Amino acid sequence: MNALPHDSEPGHHPDLAPPATNTGVVGWMKENLFSSPANAVLTLIAAYLIYALVPPVLNYFILDAVWLGDNSDVCRNETGGPIAAACWPFVKVWFKALMFYRYPTEELWRIYITYILFAGSLLALVLPGVPGKKWVALFLLTVFPVLCFYLYLGGSFGLARVETADWGGLFLTLVISVTGIVVSLPVGIILALGRRSKMPVVKAVCVAFIELWRGVPLITVLFMASVMFPLFMPEGVTFDKLLRVLIGVSLFSAAYMAEVVRGGLQAIPKGQFEGAMALGLNFPKMMVFIVMPQALKIVIPGIVNTFIGLFKDTTLVSVVGLFDFLGTVQSASSNPDWLGFLNTGYAFAALIYWIFCFSMSQYSQHIERKLHTGH
Repeated sequence: MNALPHDSEPGHHPDLAPPATNTGVVGWMKENLFSSPANAVLTLIAAYLIYALVPPVLNYFILDAVWLGDNSDVCRNETGGPIAAACWPFVKVWFKALMFYRYPTEELWRIYITYILFAGSLLALVLPGVPGKKWVALFLLTVFPVLCFYLYLGGSFGLARVETADWGGLFLTLVISVTGIVVSLPVGIILALGRRSKMPVVKAVCVAFIELWRGVPLITVLFMASVMFPLFMPEGVTFDKLLRVLIGVSLFSAAYMAEVVRGGLQAIPKGQFEGAMALGLNFPKMMVFIVMPQALKIVIPGIVNTFIGLFKDTTLVSVVGLFDFLGTVQSASSNPDWLGFLNTGYAFAALIYWIFCFSMSQYSQHIERKLHTGH
């Protein structure tokens, strides 16, 4: 048998390199941007929109913007009106108010302590290989909320009292959103289980609760909690406005969370329930160890989507007199010295909201990849 010819033998030609149009940048563009006439048209339209929209935005907020200064005079033209560009000294001058509203400056160390504890606990939960994650989670769910309550409000342990009317800015946004997130998930799980219950009374109560709260806009819930709820209380009994808002937001979010979790429960094959019952597990053990872990893995995107929506919906609390982050931006922009610079405040608010929402989205995708939810 003759041996196979080598490249160096006469009559044999080496393999040619692929055409230049199929490799590198040109090949990628051909495959992804111009793979068909329709895709080519869409690519050209997208390129035109980028050309038409991106340069003006960059010029307004970055290239032509004013970055240095301590007052609004640096951002005004010859006639005294605002310049046609962003005025970032607005953020510098109002930064403390945007972050904490009227919370006393000398008491901000309380908030900083909780921020450090919360960030450290989250890192301990997120980073792999950190021991004692269960204890860290237990600390966040039990001790940390109590610690925040006493630190933020004061009035005990020698701390000066800071009324909730002075809370605001990004600090208030985080308080409302984190409280709503922490409360809505367990309450939503209970409601989802109750809606699937075979006990008619439990099922009817859960269905009525979910449909009632989902059928009412959040702004209506806030008005009811702030204005109508005190009218039904006995004379002399009052609740703090922020507490009423926290309860309303938490229950509203829990109703949506219940439907997300119920979708995950319905996606679990019936064999999982039957297998758990065949092992002799009672209902609580079956849900805790078999069903609920699988259901929650399936609905991670929906859960995080609800959390993101809740974080952005906190802007509605301004209608009941609470100054959240966006409300503080609008209040600062109404100052006579800073009239005409609302666009800069909105841009800064949009950036902050995007950072938080994008971070939650990326972490949810990390959890999905870690738990192999698509398997």
